[in-house]
Amino acid sequence: MYFAALLARTQDGWEASDTELDDVETLSDLTDLAREASVDEDTVLVFIEQEDAWFGVIRVEGEEDPRIFVSDAAAAARSSYGEILTNELLGGDDDDLADDLDALDLDGTEDGEPEAGDPDDEDRVSVTAGESVPAGPVGDREILRDLGLSEMELLALDTDALMEIADALGAGEVLETVR
Repeated sequence: MYFAALLARTQDGWEASDTELDDVETLSDLTDLAREASVDEDTVLVFIEQEDAWFGVIRVEGEEDPRIFVSDAAAAARSSYGEILTNELLGGDDDDLADDLDALDLDGTEDGEPEAGDPDDEDRVSVTAGESVPAGPVGDREILRDLGLSEMELLALDTDALMEIADALGAGEVLETVR
């Protein structure tokens, strides 16, 4: 189960809206959603979380390339939306992305995933033949620094991370309304 929300910065503070990811198949789709929510090309944050397994933050400002942070690349790579982000960050093959998404179940896990506790798969997960994704955070660790959340604080987040991020940005109440 996913939770996804947009936080758009305005002159009056932050505005939050939940978002459906059903039509999102690429990072471009996700970036377009964020740009549509932008007021005067100001900062928009896209929050994605999968049942406390991983979270991702995508920061979009105007026409600049999006900045991305994922809390656990290996966990995210096992899910459809997380795979979009990890492919972008780790240079995965975008041509195979649609095929990879089709192979996922609705719960975001692949058929035939290794059993939990398999020692060979604890630190890395194979996304496609010959590729592996590191366990742990990947991406722009300073993505929220200028908004009041340091790299150390971001890396220390665990459960309910998106609420903690929103609280640090002064947007906790508005995010709570869409959660």
